[in-house]
Amino acid sequence: MRVLLPLPLAGPYDYLAAENLGLRPGDFVQAPLGRRSVIGVVWDDADDRQETKLPRERLRNVASRLDTPPLATPIRRFVDWVAGYTLTPPGAVLRMAMSVSAALDPPRPIFACRMTPAAPDSGATADRKLTAARRRVLSALRGGPPRLPRELAREAGVGATVVRGMLDLGWLELIQTRRAPAATPDGARAGPVLSADQRRAADPLVDALAGGFSVTLLDGVTGAGKTEVYFEAIAATLRAGKQALVLLPEIALSAQWLKRFAERFGAAPGEWHSELAASARRNTWRAVAAGEARVLVGARSALFLPFPELGLIVVDEEHESAFKQEDGVVYHARDMAVVRARLTEIPIVLVSATPSLETTVNVEQGRYRALHLPDRHGDAALPKIEAVDMRRTPPPRRAWLAPPLRDALASTLGAGEQAMLFLNRRGYAPLTLCRACGHRLQCPSCTAWLVEHRLAGRLQCHHCGYASGLPRECPSCGAEERFAACGPGVERVAEEATALFPTARIEIITSDTIGGPATASAFVERMEGREIDLLIGTQIVAKGHHFPALTLVGVVDADLGLSGGDLRASERTYQLLHQVAGRAGRAERPGRVLLQTYMPEHPVMQALVSGDRARFLATEAQARRRGGWPPFGRLVAIVVSGADEAEVDRTARQLGKSRPRGDDFEVLGPAPAPLAILRGRHRRRLLLKAARGVNVQPIVRDWLGGVDPPNSVRLQIDIDPYSFL
Repeated sequence: MRVLLPLPLAGPYDYLAAENLGLRPGDFVQAPLGRRSVIGVVWDDADDRQETKLPRERLRNVASRLDTPPLATPIRRFVDWVAGYTLTPPGAVLRMAMSVSAALDPPRPIFACRMTPAAPDSGATADRKLTAARRRVLSALRGGPPRLPRELAREAGVGATVVRGMLDLGWLELIQTRRAPAATPDGARAGPVLSADQRRAADPLVDALAGGFSVTLLDGVTGAGKTEVYFEAIAATLRAGKQALVLLPEIALSAQWLKRFAERFGAAPGEWHSELAASARRNTWRAVAAGEARVLVGARSALFLPFPELGLIVVDEEHESAFKQEDGVVYHARDMAVVRARLTEIPIVLVSATPSLETTVNVEQGRYRALHLPDRHGDAALPKIEAVDMRRTPPPRRAWLAPPLRDALASTLGAGEQAMLFLNRRGYAPLTLCRACGHRLQCPSCTAWLVEHRLAGRLQCHHCGYASGLPRECPSCGAEERFAACGPGVERVAEEATALFPTARIEIITSDTIGGPATASAFVERMEGREIDLLIGTQIVAKGHHFPALTLVGVVDADLGLSGGDLRASERTYQLLHQVAGRAGRAERPGRVLLQTYMPEHPVMQALVSGDRARFLATEAQARRRGGWPPFGRLVAIVVSGADEAEVDRTARQLGKSRPRGDDFEVLGPAPAPLAILRGRHRRRLLLKAARGVNVQPIVRDWLGGVDPPNSVRLQIDIDPYSFL
């Protein structure tokens, strides 16, 4: 039989297995590999066995089968498909589906406390050992089920030592038990009354559950109630006895989403993201594999969890670039989610107020269906968006807020309403230079400037994480204390806002201040409780939040994302600023958005001010089609990297000389990457550009197969690249 191991190997390995193991495809097994033992998955189907080239006497035996639910056929097919599409060893993709190795071990025994006959009656007063704390413990247990020691201590309001002391006295005893299953979301629970528009969108989503594979775009303006619409499809999925998966781009900011879900379904969903503790990840993985987790919300890696009864996938904010995985196995979770839905023969819903051009084109060509929510839910109206021409009304010297935005902030805060300033730049200043010689402080491991984080008292590289204090002397000329901060970050904007509005309660929200769901939830509570007057943040505040008292949004630098030569720069800027603008006026109070720009005539600014999204997308599509760029053409990026610059250049030149040639594709490069050094590794890029119908994988596979780079040089293949750094 063939066993796929979660290692970057060419494919499954051949093994022998005793008949009494009763192995089937999908079973997790312990198999020998060299001198060690590795957990793998039986990979071949019974009717598709391949004869090994090795003699039988050289094959080794599978050691054992693990007591773990098998990996279902659709997920095995998905692993193979992703590996073939991304040109990645299938074992590397399998490793993502087996990301929690501890979950494959037998569940750990759980011990709970219960009272013994030796425990005194709670009314006994003569026994000096029966303290008030111990009375509370006995009272908590009396008439109820056994409790885990820590849960019992928390419920009784005592320390762990009190419970241990009662165990020593023989008043309590430990018994082995099973962890109580988490409450299951109730698909039959009544939800809120939907508007006519919401009902017209929800009904087709529910109907699609019975029709096999389909892709539906749920396209609605910000605040239209798209979440409540796809909640109807989740409810129907639960009633059908199936599991549902919801992918969110920023799981750390899902606090309001989780609250709405619990209110709608009476229980929280399972969660999957990097902030989970190891034990929570283990329990969640097993709950998904066993079919106990009926709804799971997660980041992009949740797509590789082993759902045995998956019935629906939802990709919220489908346009978000955060769904692109740039390291390890390079993939786009939105596109791979569509593949997983197709292989599982289930519907998938893509949700956005600003759909990607790729999705829009798929709708226009009939591959996807679209449902529209044109208006905000209830009495809320879309905010008025205005461009502030910084050439005509510039801010004062050494300031960043122009007079129109200052006046709007004063009016909003004076009326007791909340405001938000948006600048997609963390820290205090993006660049620090020496006034004496012009030297710029740069990361020692990357071709990137160090960003000053004044509140934390450090300079930091946002690419590799390097951090240091601000030096006293210039490393170039030796001048002392001559450094100047150039340009604004959110901390510098907050400094200016504090000087303008000293009594306002101002808070900065970035990925530096939001460490996970707990801190995100606390921030949401402060905002909803009106403990914050002025919110200043980066793109982390642009998505999904609903703050009824937030009526003004000011974009400090609306032009920021339009530079850099990225083919998606205009589209991304439009999407981000539209999402930011959508935070304003989401209740009965009207909203207003001011975009500070030096290019009010730019198509992005014109589209935002006019609200004419269709015209902007048509213009963007025409430019891409004319140049043969995605989604009207194919791209493959190859990044050559290594610590030795000469070896990297030599490998890149070899790739350039051996480049394939054809009438419907071309190879550009090699050239230094914009980030020519990243984490101490030199980087060169080549780009294969092909017509839409070209199957690029065989071309790239044959091309790279003729190159033998040294072990110190790494080749990273990115099919359909999003980032060009």
